[in-house]
Amino acid sequence: MQDGQRLNVRADVTPIAAGMSLSAVNTFGGAVGDRASVINWFSAFLPVGFYYKAFHHRQLFPFWERLIRHMTGLGRLDTATPRLRTPKRYDFCDVLVIGAGLSGLQAALTAAEAGADVVIVDENARAGGAGCYQRGGTAGTETQAWIETVQAHPNIRLYTETQAAGYFADHWVPLVNPTCMVKMRAKTVIVASGAYEQPAVFRNNDLPGVMLASAAQRLIYRYAVKPMHRAVIVTANQDGYIAAMDLINAGVSIQAIIDLRLSNNTREYKQLQAEGIPIYVGWCVYEAKPNPSRDGVSSAVICPIDADGQPQIDGKQSISCDGIVVSVGWTPAANLLYQAGAKLRFEPDLQQFVPDQLPDGVFACGRVNGVFAMEHKLQDGMRAGQAAAANLKFAAVVPPATDAFRSLDQAPTHPWAIVPHPKGKNFVDFDEDLQLKDFDNAIQEGFDNIELLKRYTTVGMGPSQGKHSNMNALRILARTIGRTPDQVGTTTARPFFHPVPMSHLAGRGFHPVRQTPLHYCHAALNAKWMPAGLWQRPEYYQQAGKTRLECVYAEVEAVRQRTGLIDVGTLGKLEVRGTNAAAFLERVYTGRFSNQKVGTTRYAVMLDETGIIIDDGVVARLDANHFYFTTTTANATNIYRELSRLNLQWQMHCGLVNLTGARSAVNLAGADAPQILAPLTNCDLSAAAFPYLAVREAEVAGIPAILMRVGFVGEWGYEIHVAAESAPALWDALMEAGAAYGIQPFGVEAQRLLRLEKGI
Repeated sequence: MQDGQRLNVRADVTPIAAGMSLSAVNTFGGAVGDRASVINWFSAFLPVGFYYKAFHHRQLFPFWERLIRHMTGLGRLDTATPRLRTPKRYDFCDVLVIGAGLSGLQAALTAAEAGADVVIVDENARAGGAGCYQRGGTAGTETQAWIETVQAHPNIRLYTETQAAGYFADHWVPLVNPTCMVKMRAKTVIVASGAYEQPAVFRNNDLPGVMLASAAQRLIYRYAVKPMHRAVIVTANQDGYIAAMDLINAGVSIQAIIDLRLSNNTREYKQLQAEGIPIYVGWCVYEAKPNPSRDGVSSAVICPIDADGQPQIDGKQSISCDGIVVSVGWTPAANLLYQAGAKLRFEPDLQQFVPDQLPDGVFACGRVNGVFAMEHKLQDGMRAGQAAAANLKFAAVVPPATDAFRSLDQAPTHPWAIVPHPKGKNFVDFDEDLQLKDFDNAIQEGFDNIELLKRYTTVGMGPSQGKHSNMNALRILARTIGRTPDQVGTTTARPFFHPVPMSHLAGRGFHPVRQTPLHYCHAALNAKWMPAGLWQRPEYYQQAGKTRLECVYAEVEAVRQRTGLIDVGTLGKLEVRGTNAAAFLERVYTGRFSNQKVGTTRYAVMLDETGIIIDDGVVARLDANHFYFTTTTANATNIYRELSRLNLQWQMHCGLVNLTGARSAVNLAGADAPQILAPLTNCDLSAAAFPYLAVREAEVAGIPAILMRVGFVGEWGYEIHVAAESAPALWDALMEAGAAYGIQPFGVEAQRLLRLEKGI
């Protein structure tokens, strides 16, 4: 959905809030009356991979390019959207548990009891995982008790609505919540991310009303929504029977249970059969029939299947219903494990990939580890918590092997919940509208590698990123080419595992700002700030009852008639020392410095290697092999970096030091400048002893300083450079000494006018 200026809002996980302005994206006229649905009539002419072939045609390429660009895109960008401030944060812990289901909660408690600092994150609004919605009995009450125990533990921090979006080196995990990204550095990581329920593939399985069992259970227990009135359940595991009990408790009439397995004798089977619910063992849903308006289900067509999973349509029959609930298997949410470098193997008894080799400091438990029964998940969580604590030397307990807790007696996933239909519309990937026949065609055309198949068909490239389609695609490929899922392998899992807003990746719009050592002196004088490169400088000083221009003109008049004081500490301040110091400067500045007298300054223009002027400043010779020079404010860093590069390249006998941040400077300018400065310094300020463009090292107000007879404003002036920490004391001394002369601080705007008047 689009919420006003917010793009790509995930409708299935975003709570409705006051003030939202929601609209469907990627439609023409809304989801119900989408005019683009006319493309359905042309689907026969748009087979899988058609765009690759069309783009090779010189005449057709521009047509398809314009059409696809027009029809795709998620939302409309509003350039007036204000900048979102999403600062990044940093956190640390001993054990990071990803997933707050039963196994994750137990793992966290075990590690915390051993003394570890534990953080649990879960993408859902509430902790508890499947225990909060896959009930079928007392699971909900027990799960709530576990949550309360975790929340009360002093060593555990629980963060909900927080996604572990990726795994990076050294247990660095970005945690994404609605407001910001937290960069978590953990010592160990326990992945208890669970598993994603997988859809069955049959004709019209994309109709509204066809849903996963876990989705129906979430609607019931999270949102108090009755998902349908008359349901047909297609299942291949115990979870489907638990879902049937949950639906019955919600007042839904179960028309039939279709079990893909060829036999079943479980307690849940007997219980539901005793309640008179028709159960078809060894049958499948062949087709979902739409209602007259085609916005829902009217019936389910079922038929027997043989041992190879093929439908026997001679025995098909129709069952009236308004919803089909699917529970045929799971695929582990193992992306983070793959990103961490784990090796997974395919376990035929579970029909699932399970961790085989885990990196040091990474552990797994729960459904992602192939453990599904409630009591086994708790045991597996305790094992993972003990292993993490032992890894950190908090405990010396040697945990048992993972395989001890895997329920190998009841496979939770069916090996082939895929039913072919001659008329198609049996979708494998709902995001990309990929049908079973599309995979057959792609494999026939030679794309029989899982990575090639992914790119040719675009399976798993939609918003769900393959969470509901990749495993079925893998099974189809494996069966078609006569291999096992383990031999086919999985696609590469890359960050980010979940959608991450661009604003979170951009952060808080960090713009570095530098303040001179005199910043608070200016603030006390009511300075109005302006940017100068990265620096903040006073543009002018606000005076009561005066406009901006009046304040600037008053500062100009003070310099012309009396004396002004300006902070020039933002200038670049560099030193070059060594026997080749003068020769080095002559290579980058115009003019000669080898004949410059000690105690003098020169205005200098810097050129680049092509002869273009890039900077200017004042060069002072303090000793035969010691030069001190300034650069413009904006270029200080670049000039120092470039001169360092040139010095390294030329191998001259001199060294550069960047003193921009270590020193501060002020310019005292005006007719009364000598009278103000004289009582504060031991330097002879007479014109004969200290002429224009001279430089002296002396003390000012007891502070060691470099004084230069230069000016930016055309008046008699002294540029005084001191250590940065001494700048406030220098400023106060000059302001106090100049009070009798009407001294006034002036800002950048007044300096500009003064320089323009003098042509400087």
